[in-house]
Amino acid sequence: QVQLVESGGGSVQTGGSLRLSCAASRNIARRYSMGWFRQAPGKDREGVAAIDTSGVGTYYADPVKGRFTISLDSGKNTLYLEMNSLKPEDTAMYYCAARAYMGTIGAAALHHQEYPYWGQGTQVTVSS
Repeated sequence: QVQLVESGGGSVQTGGSLRLSCAASRNIARRYSMGWFRQAPGKDREGVAAIDTSGVGTYYADPVKGRFTISLDSGKNTLYLEMNSLKPEDTAMYYCAARAYMGTIGAAALHHQEYPYWGQGTQVTVSS
């Protein structure tokens, strides 16, 4: 079991930046791969970015490539999502998630069904 707590959401204008954090309740290094997901009102939850247990392998959804960066600080048991050049369509509740998977990550890492552990979410609102 691992508990996750997100923070860092807020309201910004188009082109702005935010950094989301996700603190894990236990040691996640080399045990859990993790991801960021988002859900806008009336839409399905979608994968944004994922990272493997080493913190080296990453995978991004096409809409955020080149703008978002996922990273992992194993010493602090904290996952980050650096979001730059934000757009109104990035507005959503953002969630971090974890799974006990130690293999290479790919497109499946952005499928929310793969993750049993979830945080409560943090809201990101981008105004035009």
